[in-house]
Amino acid sequence: MSGIPASGAAGRVADSTGNWVDNHAPLWTRPYLRLARFDRPIGSWLLLMPCLWSAALAAGMAHDLSRLPLFCALFFIGSFVMRGAGCTWNDITDRDLDDKVERTRSRPIPAGQVTAKQAAVFMVLLCLIGLVVLLQFNSFAIATGISSLIIVAAYPFMKRITYWPQFVLGLAFSWGALMGFAGTFERLDLVAFALYAGSIAWVIGYDTVYAHQDAEDDLMVGIKSTALLFGENTKLALVLLFGVAVSLIGVALKLADAGWFAWIGLAAFAAHLVQQIVRVDIHDSPLCLKLFKSNRDAGLLLFGGLVADAVSRSMA
Repeated sequence: MSGIPASGAAGRVADSTGNWVDNHAPLWTRPYLRLARFDRPIGSWLLLMPCLWSAALAAGMAHDLSRLPLFCALFFIGSFVMRGAGCTWNDITDRDLDDKVERTRSRPIPAGQVTAKQAAVFMVLLCLIGLVVLLQFNSFAIATGISSLIIVAAYPFMKRITYWPQFVLGLAFSWGALMGFAGTFERLDLVAFALYAGSIAWVIGYDTVYAHQDAEDDLMVGIKSTALLFGENTKLALVLLFGVAVSLIGVALKLADAGWFAWIGLAAFAAHLVQQIVRVDIHDSPLCLKLFKSNRDAGLLLFGGLVADAVSRSMA
C-alpha cells in the first residue's frame, strides 16, 4: 500500500471536514482511512445501532446481561471494520461515477491517491478482521452474518437500476437487528424480524435525507435514489417511513414483552424523528447532513431504553 505521493495522500476529501485523519494520521495511511470512512464515522455508528438494539432487547428477553458487554464490544469493532470494507467496495465499483459528482470526485480512487487494486487489497484485510470478530459468535450467528455479504456486494449497483437503492441499503445496514438474537438464542423469530423491518424503514428515511445533498448531480449522471423519487414530497415520505419504523419497532417490543423503560426509549426515538421531519429542508444541504448525522443520537436514545429494560428484567 506504499508508493502513494505525499501530495495525493494529504488531499482532503470534498465531502469531509477537518478531523483526526486529516490532521494527525500519517500521510501514507490517509487515503486508506478515507476509503474506510474513518474520517467520517457516522455511517459506522448508524450501522452499529441496530446491532446494539438487538443485543439489548435479546438480553432483556433472556433475563441475562452476562453477554451484553461483550456483544456490544464485538458489534462496535465489527461495525466500523465492515462499514469500512463496504465503503471501499462502494468506491471501487463507483470510481467512474464518483468522478462526475462534485461531493465525491476527490475521494481516494478518482483522485488518484490509491489504485482500485490497492483498495481491493485493503478491503480484503478489513474483511479478514471482520471475520475474526464474527468467529467469536456461535455457528448460527456466523452463518447469519456471512449471509449479509450478498446484499452488501449488490448495493453499489442498485443506484444504477432502481430508484430504491436506499431499500437495499436498509437491508444491509439493518442486518445487525438480527445478529443480537442470533448470538443470544441461536435462532431468529418474529421479534427479530419486526425489529429488522422497522430498522429498514428508518434507514430508508435517513438516507433519503442524506441523498438530497447529491440530487442535482445524481440526476445529471443517471444515478437513482429515493431523494429523486420523492422530490418535493420527501417530508410526507419521511412521515410514512419513520412512522412505519416506530410502529414496527413497537411491535418488536410488544412481542418481546418489553417493559416501560424500553417504551420510553422508543418514545424518545420517535420524538427525535418527528423533530427531524419538522426541520428538514431538502434544498439546504448542510441541514440535510446535520439531520442525517443526528440519527446516531436517535438510535442511542432507543438503545438506552432497551438497556435499562434489560437491566430491570434481569433483576426481577
